[in-house]
Amino acid sequence: MGNVYSKTPLDLVETTYKKLNGNLEVIREVLKRPLTLSEKILYGHASNPKEISLSRGNSYGDFNPDRVAMQDATAQMALLQFMLAGLDRTAVPTTVHCDHLIQAYKGSEFDLNVSSNDNREVFEFLQETSSKYGIGFWGPGAGIIHQVVLEQYAFPGGMMIGTDSHTPNAGGLTMVAIGVGGADAVDVMSGWPFNTKIPNLIGVHLTGSLNGWAAPKDIILKVAEILTVKGATNSIVEYFGEGAKSISTTGKATITNMGAEIGATCSIFDFDDKGIEYLISTDRKDVAKLAEENMNLLVSDEEVYRDPENYFDQLIEINLDTLEPHVVGPHTPDLARPISELKKDATSNGYPIEISNALVGSCTNSSYEDIGRAANIARQAKLKGLKSQIPLMISPGSEQVRATVERDGLLKDLEDIGATVLANACGPCIGQWKRDDYKQGEENTIISSFNRNFPARNDGNAATLSFIGSPETVIAMSLTGRLDFDFTNDTITNDDGEEVMLEEPTANELPDMGFVSNIDGFIAPSESDRDKEIVIDSSSERLQLLTKFTEWDGKDFVDLPIIMKAAGKCTTDHISPAGKWLKYRGHLENISENLFIGVNNKYTDKSGYGKSILDSKEYLLPELAKMYHEKNIFWIAIGDDNYGEGSSREHAAMEPRFRGCKVVLVKSFARIHEANLKKQGVLPLTFDNPEDYDLIKWDDKISTVNLTSIAPRSNIKLLLSHTDGTSHEIVANHSLSDDQIEWFKAGSALNYLSKKE
Repeated sequence: MGNVYSKTPLDLVETTYKKLNGNLEVIREVLKRPLTLSEKILYGHASNPKEISLSRGNSYGDFNPDRVAMQDATAQMALLQFMLAGLDRTAVPTTVHCDHLIQAYKGSEFDLNVSSNDNREVFEFLQETSSKYGIGFWGPGAGIIHQVVLEQYAFPGGMMIGTDSHTPNAGGLTMVAIGVGGADAVDVMSGWPFNTKIPNLIGVHLTGSLNGWAAPKDIILKVAEILTVKGATNSIVEYFGEGAKSISTTGKATITNMGAEIGATCSIFDFDDKGIEYLISTDRKDVAKLAEENMNLLVSDEEVYRDPENYFDQLIEINLDTLEPHVVGPHTPDLARPISELKKDATSNGYPIEISNALVGSCTNSSYEDIGRAANIARQAKLKGLKSQIPLMISPGSEQVRATVERDGLLKDLEDIGATVLANACGPCIGQWKRDDYKQGEENTIISSFNRNFPARNDGNAATLSFIGSPETVIAMSLTGRLDFDFTNDTITNDDGEEVMLEEPTANELPDMGFVSNIDGFIAPSESDRDKEIVIDSSSERLQLLTKFTEWDGKDFVDLPIIMKAAGKCTTDHISPAGKWLKYRGHLENISENLFIGVNNKYTDKSGYGKSILDSKEYLLPELAKMYHEKNIFWIAIGDDNYGEGSSREHAAMEPRFRGCKVVLVKSFARIHEANLKKQGVLPLTFDNPEDYDLIKWDDKISTVNLTSIAPRSNIKLLLSHTDGTSHEIVANHSLSDDQIEWFKAGSALNYLSKKE
């Protein structure tokens, strides 16, 4: 397999630009109007630009991404599915990155050693399978997938899919990068196109420039406040304007990374001088030169900038001159307020004012600039006689960043005020955090520079209140350990009794001496491994070979019992929690023991419980699902708004399918989860009338009436049968395309593609 290197080779970039130029000639003839940046890159990757329908928000299109990236937790299931496809090599450049299975506890060296021992079976499987199928492998400690991709593989104008919801991080370097489930990745790795809904376009016009304490993180926190967690669903968010040009590439990546928190398909910035500087600094001068020569592909047409309201479905204006530092949370990334209002808000809501832990890093904020601004605050603190009043943890994004900030003394600055440096991994951001300081159910407050703050997300404790801010905000607040500290106006009393005040942070965007050139942990595939047999022990607790799901029998579903009715927010963390369950991501049967365990079920007082139709008793939902599965009872799940928000983990779709789920009926879906359900052969439906949600009782039975005539844009009629003999007919909608209906009929997308082979 060519192009399997530690960096994207120039010939791939050249080929991409040639493809874009050719396809866009056709697209311009069809649309007969100027194009935005995201349209150029997305439509330029169309499989067949002459036939693609470009109706935003309605039609589906086939696209050919340039590469695939997978992290270790999701790669297991993706590779197990790829093995079912029966191919001997991936069709596009693909990489696997080991970043999720490293638990944060005592510090980098200790934690890496523990992880390497505990996860040896999985890491060896990933490495061996990657080598066999022509996949580049980044081992434990090399870095977090999105930071490594930004440093090594992202290039302006490219298109990538990744098995992680924060894949859009690469949009900071002008890439259409979309988070998907493993089944989508398998399609592309197998040479099939990536099928997705044509997204709407949201424009964010940035004026002015960041100043003072305001950071790129504060831009996306403000956007999340404006759009909410579902406001950008099935949309690309495109940032432009003079304000955008003032933001570093890694700052832009922070913003595009957290587009996942507003439901966006992806987010993107124009290519500019900052991008050129970043490419040169990361030893990609040849890519920078080629991108400059093709700048017409990497910005919107001039007419778009002159009259943006004519080209975007929604337009947002943000003046960076007036933007304050923001803090969001708890429990949701769209509950925002400026730092000046946090004290009042925290007090009025009764949040625990004392902060238990402060955390900096993750894929969202672990760049050289991020660590530099955090270190600037730390240096100030030391000079003013201050130190962190609470445990302070730093997660570098990659070995390249870690080695560089260590060389430049930035890590020491942070350690001097009490920081512990963790491994170059996700750690506490995704629930891989071993805490000794608080027990389950104990209420406490944490603050981080991470991207996601759902209940139990960071430490498995639903009583932990998680707040999010920029790295400099987190460091500043660690110096008092209190939520009611406004570092822009308040003083701090040091150990000598002096009242001191912090100054606005400054830092270099890029290292003066360049990055330490470091690809430690990268292993290229070996040609000699092509014929190697991948053996999985049948007794393994960590890995399990997959079998194909059964085909639809062509009949209506009759009298499906309701396993649960989710009330309020139901993320993929609720459906299939991470944390301690991450170790079972390669074993479908074992990980199904967590199914719906975090769901707030309308029919029970305790979360994670459901009532059985067999004896009317309450059981843990994974136990109930297993009980129904063993008795061959198929079932339906009911959900609220934005069901499946959060991670791209396809386990949240595969587990219900494995346990006998036929239909998921909700008020609305998050994009990735709906796509994952389709891929696995589960029928995703939305209420035509959201008020019908209230009609459904725990012991009702639901039947489809006209499923046999399913077609694109058709309604599905459902018969809701009550135990008192009465019934209701309700109407549900679906968004399945012709191809997706074939997936459903075949039992899964993989089954369908196998048939086509």
